[in-house]
Amino acid sequence: MTNLRDRAPIALFVYNRADLARQTLDSLARNAGASQSDLIIFSDGPKSARDAAPVAAVRSLIADVKGFRSVRLVESPSNRGLAPSIIAGVTGLTAERDQVIVMEDDLLTSPVFLDYMNDALATYRDEEKVGSVSGYTFPLPSDLPETFFLPDESCWGWATWKRAWATFEPDGCKLLAEIRRTGRLREFDLHGSYPFRRMLEDQIAGRNSSWAIRWRASLFLNRMLSLYPGGSLVHNIGADGSGTHAASSDTMFDTIMRQTPVGVRPIAIEEDREVAKALRRYFRAHVAYGLRDRAWRKLKRILARL
Repeated sequence: MTNLRDRAPIALFVYNRADLARQTLDSLARNAGASQSDLIIFSDGPKSARDAAPVAAVRSLIADVKGFRSVRLVESPSNRGLAPSIIAGVTGLTAERDQVIVMEDDLLTSPVFLDYMNDALATYRDEEKVGSVSGYTFPLPSDLPETFFLPDESCWGWATWKRAWATFEPDGCKLLAEIRRTGRLREFDLHGSYPFRRMLEDQIAGRNSSWAIRWRASLFLNRMLSLYPGGSLVHNIGADGSGTHAASSDTMFDTIMRQTPVGVRPIAIEEDREVAKALRRYFRAHVAYGLRDRAWRKLKRILARL
């Protein structure tokens, strides 16, 4: 288990959905390591007068948060948007504390989530090839190892270190140009199984402001891997239509959270090829059954907020 003094701070990004934020906070507080963890909540300012009351409701909720070693609220007087908020928040906390666990306001977590994240951060702290730790795992149909590495990242409950975040490139044009120059476009799209290049092109064109696709591309170009648990420790509940980070409850993203502890131990830092194959099959199956159409439009709405 991680030394209590070394537990990573938790950065939670919220906006105007008090009900979802309450569920996210409650599930985090039920984690075994919550009482030894510092929680920093970044509250974005309202986009318009219509959003002022919902934003105020979220900030009022935060005033009563308990169950953590400390709670700090960082309020933005104006609306920055999720991408600038996350980039600034992660940059500041990694500079201050060297590591950070990143959450958004519509993510439920398993009670073992924080222990897994902190154990993984401690185990791979000095491994230059490891760029991030994921708490979310796709519901793949095959049996998965206890932990495994993929050349990918998950933006739903994740963590990183200062050394890895230093590779983040905010300029999507530079990222795409370098992926093209190195001849790795098909590899970036998981060998043609998922349209990540399209997401990056949309970010460049202003059709989304995704920080996540730029983070993924930054890790990809630096050939850094992400650690995953064999069963998802995160479930996205942003499916009520209240935000652009919403998808229908029957999408390919739904998971049943693992409730038992994840044994984190050093494993070979290399892509798990069998899991990677299973992931590509999973993506291709969903593309074949409609991701190009209705579900793709939903996915773009998700990406517009990331």
